[in-house]
Amino acid sequence: MTPADLSSTVARAVRRAVEDGELPAAAEVPERVVIERTRPGGVGDYATPVAFQVARAARRPPAEVARVIAEGLAAEPGIERVEITGAGFLNFTLAPRAAAGLVREVLSRGPRYGYADDAVETEPFCWAPTAEFRRRAVHEAVVRILRSQGRGDGGAPSVVAPVARRDGDVAAAYGRDAAVWAALGVPARETPQFGAGLLVQDESSEFFLVRYAHARAKALGRGAARLGFGAGPAEKPGPAGPAEKPEPAEKPGPGERELLRLLAEYPLVLEAAAHRRAPEQLVRFLVRVADELLDFQHCVLPKGDEKPSAAHRARLALAEAAGTVLAGGLALLGIDAPDCL
Repeated sequence: MTPADLSSTVARAVRRAVEDGELPAAAEVPERVVIERTRPGGVGDYATPVAFQVARAARRPPAEVARVIAEGLAAEPGIERVEITGAGFLNFTLAPRAAAGLVREVLSRGPRYGYADDAVETEPFCWAPTAEFRRRAVHEAVVRILRSQGRGDGGAPSVVAPVARRDGDVAAAYGRDAAVWAALGVPARETPQFGAGLLVQDESSEFFLVRYAHARAKALGRGAARLGFGAGPAEKPGPAGPAEKPEPAEKPGPGERELLRLLAEYPLVLEAAAHRRAPEQLVRFLVRVADELLDFQHCVLPKGDEKPSAAHRARLALAEAAGTVLAGGLALLGIDAPDCL
């Protein structure tokens, strides 16, 4: 179960509780259940305050509503444990998801991984050339993210701070993509910062870092092709024939586990960014993925006389999946993801 699946599963549990009479008919069944990573020191993997939202209309204590919802989720596949903390917070521990299945899903869906099933295609934007640069960048990114989640109720946040007059024509000064990155990197109500750092071609620039990480994922694929192997998500070894011996499966290392966790979280990040009309959340997430991918890249290809193995194929698949998420996220922001940089 992914975090995004968990959101819809909790919403269904609330609906069932109302239909079965365990919660009063007046209880509000939320269209969207906010699921967030448990904060340091918390319980489980993810948490939601949905019981407080339902309790207001149901006129029941949040802890009682949380207990009803938790009981309805007890037998859900993919959820190992549901716990209630504080006055009614629901905390979830998810069953580990097979790495191969997650990577395969990302690669099969491509840049549309993380999109809702009812995602709406983004139509070309027809803004007037005189539209203020920052408002246009925020509006277009918000609309793309909303439509990726099947929501057509687009529009920029009500307050969008413009580019400071002292910064002048930022698209001309820094290039359109770099200017859009800076424009989207802070909440809409805050004034974005522009400077020479946007033009730096090293990892001290987050704009460079994210696009470079995508380019590195592509380069790893080209390097593997030269060595005669391709990507293949790790599978559990099946029964070997009399003349063959399966390669031993390796446990994911810390870098692999973190990348897999980020891939699983991506749909939830898109959903949250759509709900809050906050493209800066996607910006921050892409930086995290890029950081992890650039640390992980060094163990993907064989070294020296090492022969390509199932482990190398699985690592390459994971790197390509991370690159796919970077490309998809940048596209939603309206920024190019070059294959070489």
